[in-house]
Amino acid sequence: MSIRLLREGAARLVQCHFFASGEALCAADVPAFNDGGQENMSRITQLGGTAAGVFAIAMVWAGVGQATPEPQTFALSDAKDLVLLNVKAEAVEYKGRKAVRITKEKDTAKGDFDGFALLKGADFQDGTIEADIALKITTPPGVRMPGFVGIAFRARPDASRYELFYLRPGNSHAEDQAMRNHSVQYTSEPDFGWYKLRREWPWVYESHEELQTETWTKVKIDVKGRSARLYINGSEQPSLAVDGLKGEDLRGGVALWAYQGEEAYFSNLRITNSTPVPVKNGSDASGNWQVKCSSDAGPIEGDVQLKRDGNKVTGSWSGEMGKDRSITGTWRNGYVELSFNVDWPLDDKGAVAPAVTTLAGWIDGDSAGGRMKVEGRADGRWTATRKP
Repeated sequence: MSIRLLREGAARLVQCHFFASGEALCAADVPAFNDGGQENMSRITQLGGTAAGVFAIAMVWAGVGQATPEPQTFALSDAKDLVLLNVKAEAVEYKGRKAVRITKEKDTAKGDFDGFALLKGADFQDGTIEADIALKITTPPGVRMPGFVGIAFRARPDASRYELFYLRPGNSHAEDQAMRNHSVQYTSEPDFGWYKLRREWPWVYESHEELQTETWTKVKIDVKGRSARLYINGSEQPSLAVDGLKGEDLRGGVALWAYQGEEAYFSNLRITNSTPVPVKNGSDASGNWQVKCSSDAGPIEGDVQLKRDGNKVTGSWSGEMGKDRSITGTWRNGYVELSFNVDWPLDDKGAVAPAVTTLAGWIDGDSAGGRMKVEGRADGRWTATRKP
């Protein structure tokens, strides 16, 4: 016997076949949150192990339908729309408006310093997320605490993976300029945390912005495919622009994010979905590529030959900076990190010095792009086109 379940308004079908043994096998034409159909199909098949499981399956797929264009609004005047992970949420009135207060108890034994409150029913891929955020630091005087408060998107329900923009108001007015530049930040958890991004790509994934503690701040996140922009207090220019979001998941939930030693306040959150940019994970790196780099030291071009064996990438670079330079790197679901040694010109008389070049970014079909750097020499972006 087979049962076909149609999710209303999404044109997405779930079909479950029941065997004589009482077991059931279910499949659907809906992609998983992480755009990894194989992983999601495995979970759904397991849920369908018994006839009763079909109802659980229907609930799972109902939560992962295609994003709709209608805006979703969350007043956040109470905690009824939140699923809490490692945090406490309370309905309060703060600075003249109703809001939800998120707090996180200190738990150094477990190493859990941040907390996560997922918005029920939020299904987000591309579009905008807008909210009002305020932060009150509660650590004792004399203890450095710049604050951490933000919004996660494309998040998994268990908070195991998510993209994140967050604010650190206490850094905004620091006397040290480097600390001031840590006012707004991007991370992709758990693989690309703040430390990894800051050390490998200094100043690229964080910036300065005028922020205040205990003050309502308007935040807007604009996401298009693999790019995202963070806007503060209605500015037409982004405070932080990220090209090449690091996370594998192209779709997921939206969550409020906070840290211990503070009170984080959220109000008036609005999600507006847009037609997703047609990007897809898993593109192969193998082939011949024409690469163009736009760096702060000038343009750089070269031809690249790549071969992939599992997650390992090898190849060569020929062009400016050297010929037949050996490339080594990694591939992860279409995301590549490539490194090779080059000769960097020191003057107009032909003097050169050795340097390491890194290209990191996504391959989407026959095009690719991301961040590039020549260690200690240049920084910028790269694009590539696969040659026939």
